[in-house]
Amino acid sequence: MNTKQPFDAVVALHGTAVLRVCRSMLGIHDADDAWSETFLAAMRAYPDLPETANVEAWLVTIARRKAIDVHRASKRNPVPVEDLPEAPTALGVPGADDTELWRAVGELPPKQRQAITFRYLVGMPYADIATILGGTVEAARRAAADGLKTLRRTYPGTIAEGARP
Repeated sequence: MNTKQPFDAVVALHGTAVLRVCRSMLGIHDADDAWSETFLAAMRAYPDLPETANVEAWLVTIARRKAIDVHRASKRNPVPVEDLPEAPTALGVPGADDTELWRAVGELPPKQRQAITFRYLVGMPYADIATILGGTVEAARRAAADGLKTLRRTYPGTIAEGARP
């Protein structure tokens, strides 16, 4: 005998909590879309969900992942600017004039490389980095600090005279 609630009852029961999660992670403008995406994904997976599962926790996990997807997608969207530059720039393009730097960054351990990238190239807060990397804020901060320390030690020209390596 199937004791699972109908999916529309699940939406009615947990919809407010999922919307709160979406709004807290995304703000009011993107929250409605993430809420809809959450329940569309949940509706597809609901038949395979074990009857003993914590449905609210499952939905909140899906909502969190959908919010991360929105954050990632927003980083890829173009940013409108008032005036376009006269010519394209090679600043920050791997392989331009800073191949040694990109090589040094590429040799970092994966978590350090990602933490450096998210923090210093994308400008993300450590809390978001921790969410993406699957650790704590302190671990994300430590990974970035360790990566910078390694770069300062190994990248040519970064150690000031008289400084300890």
